[in-house]
Amino acid sequence: MAPARIIVLHNTDYDAELTGPGIDVSSVEISARSIAGALKNAGFVVDLVGLQGREVFDVLAMMRETKPDLVFNLCESMAGDPRNEPTFAGLLDLFDIPYTGSDLPALAACLHKRRSKDILIGRGVPTPPHRFLATIEDLADPAIDGLDYPWFLKLAHEDASVGITEENLVRDPAALRKRAGDMMLEFEQPVLAERYIDGREINVTLIGNADTLEMLPLHEIDFAAMPAGRPRIVSYAAKWEEAHVDYAGTKPVPLRDANPALIARCEQAARGAWESHGLRDYARVDLRVDKEGQPWVIDVNPNPDISPDAGVARSAAVAGMTYVEMISKLCDIAWRRIRAARPTAS
Repeated sequence: MAPARIIVLHNTDYDAELTGPGIDVSSVEISARSIAGALKNAGFVVDLVGLQGREVFDVLAMMRETKPDLVFNLCESMAGDPRNEPTFAGLLDLFDIPYTGSDLPALAACLHKRRSKDILIGRGVPTPPHRFLATIEDLADPAIDGLDYPWFLKLAHEDASVGITEENLVRDPAALRKRAGDMMLEFEQPVLAERYIDGREINVTLIGNADTLEMLPLHEIDFAAMPAGRPRIVSYAAKWEEAHVDYAGTKPVPLRDANPALIARCEQAARGAWESHGLRDYARVDLRVDKEGQPWVIDVNPNPDISPDAGVARSAAVAGMTYVEMISKLCDIAWRRIRAARPTAS
């Protein structure tokens, strides 16, 4: 059996930085429209629903009344705060509304990067050494002087490379203290510092659940077009600013010149990240691979972007899937998981 009616639900508290003059549709809504269109092309009855943070209980009441078979959950924030993404998944569980993707505990663990680090370390999944910098006062810690530089800085509660510029690759204590302090003041949240892994950046897309879990063809970031002297990292500009030098210098491509042993190590690390965080249905794990061929998990992404031009779709295309086939498969994966948990569901 398959779900008869699906709601594609997305947030509408759009990040102003992802829109601009003359742009009246955000990237979030464009993605939601693409997914809804793919599901319709696959024969499903689909409703596209936008969610403002203050309307959350109205939307939940509507779904309880209309009883969709499945909600394709694309809600990444509420009331302009991405830290509310896990909250919405929890509300769906509270009201017994079936949905795609990871649940509240998994989303919360990945969104709080310190917690994610603790989980990875506790389960023996390789991840770079790190320090958690909660306040400006933490920057006075003399241990910062003894770190094995270079190190890399990221915001503790953000994704999509928010807050990442070339200055986040710090090569001495003064640079770490200056950049971390600036980030704390600008974004009003803690900073996670981790040892920088100089090497390849590889992305692993995982889809499925339990015994059906599979990994799509691996991709890596091609830094060949990056100007000399610029760090080989994926900055915010590399993802979102097409006119920026970093955008041209960070092209995702199918993994090249990789031996089976490297692929196996990358897949093992990605599987460890998936299992340790309790992910569901689909996810992406980002790795850096050092010069000895050791992969290190640098980010765990539940419910990653599945737009037609995003990394998950690119990996699916290399695996021979059309976009419609990929979206249909993700829907089927979630539906099978839900039915397994509810054997009497219609």
